[in-house]
Amino acid sequence: MAFTAALALSYGTAVHVVQLVAGGLDPYPNMPAWLSAYFVCLTIADPVAAVLLWRRSRLGVILGCAVLVSDALANGYANYIVVDSEVTMGRIGQAIITILAVSLCAAARWLPSAPAEHRR
Repeated sequence: MAFTAALALSYGTAVHVVQLVAGGLDPYPNMPAWLSAYFVCLTIADPVAAVLLWRRSRLGVILGCAVLVSDALANGYANYIVVDSEVTMGRIGQAIITILAVSLCAAARWLPSAPAEHRR
């Protein structure tokens, strides 16, 4: 599960970087400023959580859960409140993020951490 979450967070990093490059100073023009700022912050939070998960860090599990849960909530707000339309790719993505968030949080207790000698 941690590997799947790390892959999803890596994909999220790529998506947010592309959106920043394509959108310039305002990559999310239709979003409220606070939500746009949150999505920009994911450009840093996603890869940090992914690397920590790959390293089997307990902090990675905690950060991964926090990032995925908050991302699911933010995307839910963006796709159901801000953009009120029928089924979109954003809604499908939000559903996938939600499933990953719930799965990682449910598995968090049983995910192994790296042995102490491998942590730095």
